[in-house]
Amino acid sequence: MAQDIHQQLRELQEQIRFHDRKYYLEAAAEISDLEYDKLLQRLQQLESEHPDLVTPDSPTQRVGDQPVDHLGPVDHRLPMLSIDNTYNVQELEKYASRVANLVDDEEIPWVVELKVDGVAASVIYEDGLLVRGVTRGNGVTGDDITHNIRTIGDVPLRLDTDSPPPLLEVRGEVYMTNTDLAQLNERQKKRDEAPYKNARNAAAGCIRLLDPRICAERGLRMFCHGTGYCEGIRSNNHMDFLAELRDYGLPATPHVDRFSSFQKAVEHCQRMAEKIEQLDFEVDGLVLKADRFDDRERLGKTTKSPRWVVAYKWERYEAVTRLTDIQVQIGKTGAITPVALLEPVELAGTTVSRASLHNADEITRKDVRVGDVVVVEKAGKIIPRIVRVEKHERQNDLSEFPFPTHCPACNATLVKDEGGVYIRCPNYQCPAQLKERVQFFASRNAMEIEGLGDKLVDQLVSAGLVSDYADLYHLEKEQLVELERMGDRSSEALLEGIKQSRSRGLPRLLNALAIRHVGARVAVIMAEQYPTIQQLQQATVEELSETDEIGPIIAESVFRYLHSEQGQRTVANLLSAGVDMTTPRSDDNKSDLFAGKTFVVTGILQKYSRTEIHQLIEQHAGKTSGSVSARTSFLVAGEKAGSKLAKAEKLGVRVLSETAFRTLLEQGDG
Repeated sequence: MAQDIHQQLRELQEQIRFHDRKYYLEAAAEISDLEYDKLLQRLQQLESEHPDLVTPDSPTQRVGDQPVDHLGPVDHRLPMLSIDNTYNVQELEKYASRVANLVDDEEIPWVVELKVDGVAASVIYEDGLLVRGVTRGNGVTGDDITHNIRTIGDVPLRLDTDSPPPLLEVRGEVYMTNTDLAQLNERQKKRDEAPYKNARNAAAGCIRLLDPRICAERGLRMFCHGTGYCEGIRSNNHMDFLAELRDYGLPATPHVDRFSSFQKAVEHCQRMAEKIEQLDFEVDGLVLKADRFDDRERLGKTTKSPRWVVAYKWERYEAVTRLTDIQVQIGKTGAITPVALLEPVELAGTTVSRASLHNADEITRKDVRVGDVVVVEKAGKIIPRIVRVEKHERQNDLSEFPFPTHCPACNATLVKDEGGVYIRCPNYQCPAQLKERVQFFASRNAMEIEGLGDKLVDQLVSAGLVSDYADLYHLEKEQLVELERMGDRSSEALLEGIKQSRSRGLPRLLNALAIRHVGARVAVIMAEQYPTIQQLQQATVEELSETDEIGPIIAESVFRYLHSEQGQRTVANLLSAGVDMTTPRSDDNKSDLFAGKTFVVTGILQKYSRTEIHQLIEQHAGKTSGSVSARTSFLVAGEKAGSKLAKAEKLGVRVLSETAFRTLLEQGDG
């Protein structure tokens, strides 16, 4: 009988651990909360009947029965050092120069990950069992918070492996989601207690509570992102270490990418910063780390911080205001984006009156209603976002926002992406979509049509002069001069810009077509693999998905567009209008112009994007680097060029403005 009970206990524990992992790590719960509670109650009942069979790693042992007397001090076996902070690209470039000197200008791989705004902590496992949780403290000594760490649902009490490392110390951030914070503040209001100002303050207060039963109610979570003192781990780089953590059932930090150079990592930071407002947890920057552990050893550390890691932070500003209305916008792919209209509020030196709400699910998740008091945040150059609703301030029974069922521009019935979050207008001829598509088609990273701005596009579409991209190439001066603020010179300049755009080539065109999931990078990759539009049209989904960095989702989207009636008509009309749909061959494109030359690009560029200028250099057989050295041939310097410009001048490296770089291309003066 004892053997049967022991087996039942073990099976129940394994079931609960499995569902913990599905819920916390994979966000793919397979059972309801009620079913989960029944499993836990059955385990509690069996353990109460057989207390001698209770083990420390049982799911029932997450919360202790009694509070601790105090938070005892714990010495870290390896110091938890602080990270150097930077606040702009120029400071990142200075850091890159210092690192380059330490590795003799060798390019080493870097990773970029989110800097979660939580409470730094360390969790320690011995032979797979959780034995200790410690705060960072002063970096040398922290507080013992084991009793509270055990209450965090996504931190396993036992590693999910039959062969755990003898000792595993994992460092990370304890945090609280904004959704959980809003719910906590509602409970605070009901108890007539002060609400928490932000998620970090709430997490910091909770993790240091003496009573773990209270902490368990607060819904804390943890992201793991670094190593402490370890014995027996199998990884030798950061990306593999995060994968190893996931194998053990630990919550590795999400949205991490690896890059072959520091410069490419910095470029990614600019893109990543625009995506963080969609997260339900607070992020106050990004972290750049040397990927390989041996490179970290080479770079070493100072007395205060490691040299192999740097934070790229942005100043954060919060304000409280009232949401007065919710309107929707229609994007170039038909996506309906809700926008919050706010009572104007001063934030980071600007007056904020609008903030994106992203999609219908975001409105539901945050329970945003017209009339609510909301917390709006602006971080650096990132657009304002609504962090959360101050539900304890909700005085009236406000109605939920009725998301539209029909397109406000063309009245088409809206449809939701299968398995996705976006709701779209399916009408390709919707005038609002058409205006957005034409604006994007003419933009700098697409066909780059000088003089074709948003207001002019609006006039062209409203007047019926443009209903398809190809219509741009059939415009005549007599039609343009009739439009508002379009005289002879403006019309002639626009027609010349349209004429020049015919020769942009297939990579730029693929990006300009606004095919879902296809951006500038994907367009270049596909155009290199399929140098003509005809070859691309003939490729199967399977062939497309085998292309490096493409995959089945992008492949399916491209194939569907090129074989749809609308896609085929668009391509045919553009071909008929004389638009070049071939990829320039490197050997036909002055491929040896920059042979043997190394370029470094710095500062704020006006005529090129960073990606464009790197592509031009590489197309002409040149190399790009992220740091200036004696081997650098040219430094292309935009506005606010920082330490790289000073170093180039000191070393006698030739410095080019963007205009001089373009002249170099045109004249072949290598």
